[in-house]
Amino acid sequence: MANIDGSLNGLMEIDGAMGACIVDYTTGMSLGTIGSGVDLELAAAGNTEVVKAKMDTMKSLGIEGGIEDILITLDTQLHIIKPSLNNTGLFIYLVLDKGKSNLALARRKVQSIDDALEV
Repeated sequence: MANIDGSLNGLMEIDGAMGACIVDYTTGMSLGTIGSGVDLELAAAGNTEVVKAKMDTMKSLGIEGGIEDILITLDTQLHIIKPSLNNTGLFIYLVLDKGKSNLALARRKVQSIDDALEV
């Protein structure tokens, strides 16, 4: 099992990682951040709204189950939002340099970090 700091350090080991945070989406507050490239505190608050909007939409549509992850692709970056399966109310947010990362490997690593995360 890994704590927040250990999980953040693991996220930064992913090829192309620029920054990451672990967020409480009930409040929008970041529990920990690492790296740079974007304002991670602002990203935590903004992506909280993304997660809540998707959950509300799924509920309105009658879609059962949870969100595996949300991928946002930009010109030069990939943003992965991974609601935690083991820590209800939390999500992992990872910013990757698009040219230096492998999306499939990054998604698998984020999943394994979430599996080990203990808050």
